Amino acid sequence: MRAKPFEAAIFDLDGVIVDTAKFHYNAWKRLAGELGFAFSERENEQLKGVSRMESLELLLLAGGITEVTPERKEALASRKMSGTRSSWQRLRPLMYCPVSANFLGHLRSCGIKTGIASASKNAPFILDQVNIRPLFDVVVDGNSIVRAKPDPEVFLQAARLISVAPAACFVFEDAAAGVEGAIRAGMRVVGIGDGRLLTRAHLTITSFEQLEPVFLMSHMGITGSTGWGDGPNGQ
Repeated sequence: MRAKPFEAAIFDLDGVIVDTAKFHYNAWKRLAGELGFAFSERENEQLKGVSRMESLELLLLAGGITEVTPERKEALASRKMSGTRSSWQRLRPLMYCPVSANFLGHLRSCGIKTGIASASKNAPFILDQVNIRPLFDVVVDGNSIVRAKPDPEVFLQAARLISVAPAACFVFEDAAAGVEGAIRAGMRVVGIGDGRLLTRAHLTITSFEQLEPVFLMSHMGITGSTGWGDGPNGQ
């Protein structure tokens, strides 16, 4: 099989480039406790890849809380974000993922453009915290989009800003909503994490280390057994 050429790699941020997922979960779990109910890691999976307010709605639904004013929701979302940022500042070194940085460097050395496509409104803050902003040509986040994943808006905007057609982009996602959004954008998708939760991805992996040989062959147009197919999970 001849690997399809690609020109750009677009990444989700939380859980893919930086390890912030545990900070988000702990903040939501703490907020749920303040509201009087438990919030499990399994329930937290539904929050990955969606906006902060949508995450809050899902949290409240999990707790059976339905009567909340818009003002109260804004206050709860702000309280959650305040707690998360405090954790980031205390544990900043733990956020950095050197494997992802190595893979980014590999891509850029091959002339492949890179971008961030994140629902988070804190993407610039996070990238500055771990000092990897120069590794990306564009950053599209919750401050510059209207519709959150699984809508394809964030991915299409990233492709437009780096002047690459959607079909020439690979997306790296750890959330089902993000995988779906990238597919709707007409892009190929690599799922990072549990393949049972990312069944729509064209390929699922657990580490960027697994990808360097595959992507090098793809970029150079080398025929080989890469595991890539035209449908999800190589089908």
